[in-house]
Amino acid sequence: MQVTIVGLPGSGKTTVFNALTGGHAETGGFSGGRAAPNVSVVKVPDERVDRLAALFNPKKTTYADVTYVDVAIPAGAAREGTVNPDVLAQIRNADALLHVARAFDDPAAATAADPWRDVDDLDLEFTVADLTVIEKRLEKLKTQGRHGSQSERELAQREEELLLRVEPHLSEGKPIRSFGLTADEEFLLRGYRFLTQKPVLVVLTIDDGRLPEVTALEAAGRERYREPQTDVAALAGKIEAELAELPDEDARLFMDDLGIAEPSRGRVIRLTYDLLGLFSFFTAGEDECRAWTLRIGSSAVDAAGAIHSDLARGFIRAQVIGLEELLEAGSMAEARKRGTLRQEGRVYPVQDGDILEILFNVAR
Repeated sequence: MQVTIVGLPGSGKTTVFNALTGGHAETGGFSGGRAAPNVSVVKVPDERVDRLAALFNPKKTTYADVTYVDVAIPAGAAREGTVNPDVLAQIRNADALLHVARAFDDPAAATAADPWRDVDDLDLEFTVADLTVIEKRLEKLKTQGRHGSQSERELAQREEELLLRVEPHLSEGKPIRSFGLTADEEFLLRGYRFLTQKPVLVVLTIDDGRLPEVTALEAAGRERYREPQTDVAALAGKIEAELAELPDEDARLFMDDLGIAEPSRGRVIRLTYDLLGLFSFFTAGEDECRAWTLRIGSSAVDAAGAIHSDLARGFIRAQVIGLEELLEAGSMAEARKRGTLRQEGRVYPVQDGDILEILFNVAR
């Protein structure tokens, strides 16, 4: 999963990047002058992996991971509609966007803090970028869509009709994620990687003096930003960046003093998983205990494919047990005796926390 961090200069987005990754990317400068994005791969905190490792004592323990990408948007570019196409292309690669907006006073800033003004500015830029893609594609479809086989022409016609319906929605300033696409329509548009179709977590950056206001800020933000596949979080970026560098025990004491329930890394990842409709299942044994990421509603054969394509092709059945059931049994052998280790077919809907062993035919 790739999450791209966006925001205007001075929003604190690179500080948030450091808080989420434990990194030391340069902050405080004119980020628009930076050509390459900051990139870091982060292990997803999951105490269930630790509990499985304690049971199996494996040679290797592997957590799921998230890639965070911090891209630079020059000052004024969003308001002027001049965000570099290369930057927009970097953002299009994201599975979800983490939109950082400044909600703290900064004497060095040219304007007073107004996070929702900044969010609206960047959203408008993304809307214009998506409209430009649609306009260019419709122009091509007027000629190219009339050629090819019957099935190719029919597909081009469906695509054209859908884009003609989406275009006025965007022109009204509404994101594609609020259009109400069907599953087939989403598949048809997947290749465009529209910016306004991506799930968005708005992160309001605050100073530590506003920590008692977090719940109220988030509630007001959700009321203000009422769109599908969006959520709002507030965090003290500088404090969280410092926490990311501390040993766990010291970080816990620091958080207790400040009234922070959990580090931003775990919370932001969980909110992003929720926006994307993702969950974790596990494989466990003496060689390795590992977390895998899957979409809600996925089947056992989908899970097999997430592990390796050969397992999906040769799928026979899956042995499945819930984490708590396994921990209560103490071993796979005991779970089998108790009958809590189940045999499931390819259409079984995998659940969050399931532990799977895939049985497959290598000759297929």
